[in-house]
Amino acid sequence: MRSLKLLFQAEIVLASALLFLIEPLAAKQLLPIFGGSASVWITCLVFFQTALLLGYLYTHLLTTRIKPSQQSHLHTALLIAATLSALLWTFHFTPFARPNHPIASIFLALAATIGLPFILLASTSPLLQIWQSRLDGETIPYHLFGLSNTASLAALFAYPTLVEPRLALSTQRILWTIGLAVFAILSITLATGIPSASQPQPATVTHGRTKLLWFLLPLAASMQLSAITQHLTVNVAAIPLLWILPLAVYLLTFVAAFQFPRLIPRFPLAGVAAVLLIALGQFLTRPAMALPIGLALALFLAELFTAALACHSELYRLRPAETANASWFYLMIAAGGATGAFLIAIAAPILFVANYDLSITFASTAAILLAAFWADGLKPRLLGGTITALLLWFCVALRGAYAYNTLLTVRNFYGSLRVQRGVTPAGDDLRTFMHGTIVHGTQIFNPALIRTPTTYYAPDSGIGLSLESCCGARPRTIGVVGLGVGTLAAYGRPGDTIRFYEINPAVQPIAQNLFTYLRQSPAAITFATGDARASLAAEPPHHFNVLAIDAFSGDAIPLHLLTAEAMQVYLRQLAPGGILAFHISNQYIDLEPELGALARSTGLDARAISTEGNPDRGELRATWVLMTSNPQLFAAPAFARATPLQTRWNLRPWTDDYSSLTPLIRW
Repeated sequence: MRSLKLLFQAEIVLASALLFLIEPLAAKQLLPIFGGSASVWITCLVFFQTALLLGYLYTHLLTTRIKPSQQSHLHTALLIAATLSALLWTFHFTPFARPNHPIASIFLALAATIGLPFILLASTSPLLQIWQSRLDGETIPYHLFGLSNTASLAALFAYPTLVEPRLALSTQRILWTIGLAVFAILSITLATGIPSASQPQPATVTHGRTKLLWFLLPLAASMQLSAITQHLTVNVAAIPLLWILPLAVYLLTFVAAFQFPRLIPRFPLAGVAAVLLIALGQFLTRPAMALPIGLALALFLAELFTAALACHSELYRLRPAETANASWFYLMIAAGGATGAFLIAIAAPILFVANYDLSITFASTAAILLAAFWADGLKPRLLGGTITALLLWFCVALRGAYAYNTLLTVRNFYGSLRVQRGVTPAGDDLRTFMHGTIVHGTQIFNPALIRTPTTYYAPDSGIGLSLESCCGARPRTIGVVGLGVGTLAAYGRPGDTIRFYEINPAVQPIAQNLFTYLRQSPAAITFATGDARASLAAEPPHHFNVLAIDAFSGDAIPLHLLTAEAMQVYLRQLAPGGILAFHISNQYIDLEPELGALARSTGLDARAISTEGNPDRGELRATWVLMTSNPQLFAAPAFARATPLQTRWNLRPWTDDYSSLTPLIRW
């Protein structure tokens, strides 16, 4: 019996590890289709939560509606089908998607490729807990749920540190499918005979309030995870892989609540969660107030930990002891998790033009914990009711705070964009276009400066020198990946042609109506909406004299724009001797060595040009990497500041099958 229990545990560990290895792998394969947006990952998370729900629903139906003698046969058939599906995905990966409908396309692509294997992997932990309880006649071994989350946590950290930097995507798919085949063999072995070892116990009556809390408590924790992940990656710091920290904290709370419940002080934990909810809720009403990055990360992750742990601890306290109710219990956990992710990732961007997700999440968490503690007497009710009311008031106050000095806020699949008013150090009116903490362009509304390129595009920047030096007095053909506010249109001259490529359809109206660079440019300007690489590959050669690639300032680096295959697309569009200009100003990622590897692989000469900021002219510190086949370009005096690119012996050029940001992060 002991060896059989060890086999149960090994199967749960393997299934959980495979789940959290396939999530980043599957999402990464979809990123190029949708332009590398961070929203792709968040939408994938909603799919994974939904598939988890389907896995738990399968467990519930299998163990309550199917005869014990038939359960092993059905499970075996589905495991074989899932393995065949994974083999097809591994060796014939052709994701179909329509970028014009990203959410539906992501769901369809994931469902068609990894849907069935994911559902069966997700069902493993609750299913084996029920089978083990039937086999030995004991209560549900809930500690196995904590074990599954421990394995998930280990896989979560293993992917970006061990798997992605060393293995190509095709190799990852093959190894993962081998792991799935091993899982299927073990599962079929366990399934044979176990479900019929004993009949399920009769279910005792569970109050409707308890069942509702089985749904609401994980809903609050899932909202916390999604909202805090979004807030940290967009509004605190554009740090690559930052999403790992909230997810790790979230999984850790499951481990603690289900593995070590006796170590968790119930009322003190709720008190700490209440203090953090109020403190950070009030902080959110002051968007202009900034905390140091380290302190902000610590506070928001501490709030996530205490709030999610309070929810999951209450969930464990309300767990059923009977096998008959266990499948329903896990089904409600998955339903709450999927609903919470859906509300933040999909519903909120549709319902709200500004990002109120976190403040609403805080108020919802307080209200749900109030419901959980309601039976503990008058004092918890008064305290919880006061906290909930205060957090609801913070939601109202946040609306007014967002309106201050804000001309426009727009939100869609690609994020929340806003245009703010301000002044320069010289007292001139200034407009700034932002996505979270990332500045995507500014303009000074002083008649003498209104056509002056600002931010990263100053005349002495790499792109400024390229545009002034490339063609003499001849008309120029210019391509720009990333519209922003259209700053580069300020360099346009009569006879020039400038074509902008922008994936977010909300950006062009902002640039045309709230900024004047595009309207005042004498150049002929055209636009292409959608992923730039796909557009460039589909269009006939434009023979660009300068092609600027400006898409790497945030945390969601579109890696598919920095591969050997992407370089071939760019070179096809470039005029002989033309200039490729990559904007790589980024606080946390050093792309220069990788661009050096790409330049060497294509035989181009490459140099880096960095400039310091000038607040009076609205200029920010900027780094551009210029590549060309023209041997005379960097000999010109204008490029005297250009320096050879850094090199690293352990870097190889990225391809569509291999890329990893981990070696390039400025830790």
